[in-house]
Amino acid sequence: MKPIVAGVAGTVLLAGTLFVGAVISDKILGDANGESKEAAEQTKIPTTAAAQSAVYAPPSIEEVPDGPMKETILNGYELVNNTHVAADEYVGNQLSCTSCHAGAGNDEQAASLVGVTANYPQYIARSGDVVTIEERINGCMVRSMNGKKFDMNSEELEAMVSYFTYISEGVPIGAEREWAGTSTMKNVPIPDVTNGEELYAQSCITCHAVDGSGTGANTGPALWGENSFNDGAGMARMSKMAGYIKTNMPIGAAGTLTDQDAADLAAYILSQDRPEWANHDKDWPNGGRPNDIMNKEKREQVKNGTIDWEKVLSTN
Repeated sequence: MKPIVAGVAGTVLLAGTLFVGAVISDKILGDANGESKEAAEQTKIPTTAAAQSAVYAPPSIEEVPDGPMKETILNGYELVNNTHVAADEYVGNQLSCTSCHAGAGNDEQAASLVGVTANYPQYIARSGDVVTIEERINGCMVRSMNGKKFDMNSEELEAMVSYFTYISEGVPIGAEREWAGTSTMKNVPIPDVTNGEELYAQSCITCHAVDGSGTGANTGPALWGENSFNDGAGMARMSKMAGYIKTNMPIGAAGTLTDQDAADLAAYILSQDRPEWANHDKDWPNGGRPNDIMNKEKREQVKNGTIDWEKVLSTN
């Protein structure tokens, strides 16, 4: 393993769209895997009524106490904040966890990961199985990062789990995290891809470049192309992408886009070429596969004008 230098500088709230998907019950992870809010609730770890709510008060990365865990926690922060650099041998694109989960998952408004360890193990519909937090991280590595899994006993995985546990301090097991799950658009309007292209050219190119290749993992991540997430990531779904755009974009004016504009942008972005997930046929083995996954077939349908958006959005 190559040395990892732990950085503790604050990160910029980014214009990311990932991950990865998505980006994550932790309602984000449950929804990104195809579960409705109700289904996600049913799969949480059973807890007492007193443990059903939590306060958002994560400890600062600058306040990690001295001791045998400090270096591991700081390494975990670096792996989350600069994944494509700190774990470059495992990452197949130019993204980091922060590309979607701003501030290394510590930003309350942008797909926060605070408290995530309190919601695992949990049943994930996309996997059709109960998964641990380690398995969930590895799911993001092969989908959002378009890379490969960490070994289950690797220092990298131990460090990331240690960091997530640190920022989850005080969140009870199975707690309802009100700050999670806010980036899903439940009713996506029929999109206008041409309008999405126009909107993208008006402001998104500043951070994400004209060709979607981005300007940096934590400042303007790649939205399509070889350095972006693959179409097996949660962000490759219309409901996830449109919801993330509506909630977090544009930087400095989040929440000002209409649902229609967010849907138009999502359709334009997700109709562009990106890496393909090789195991679509293995996802949702127990049924319930959502229709809004923008795979290669749907991207081609957008390009040739044959896509049935009503069908694509019928499960959102």
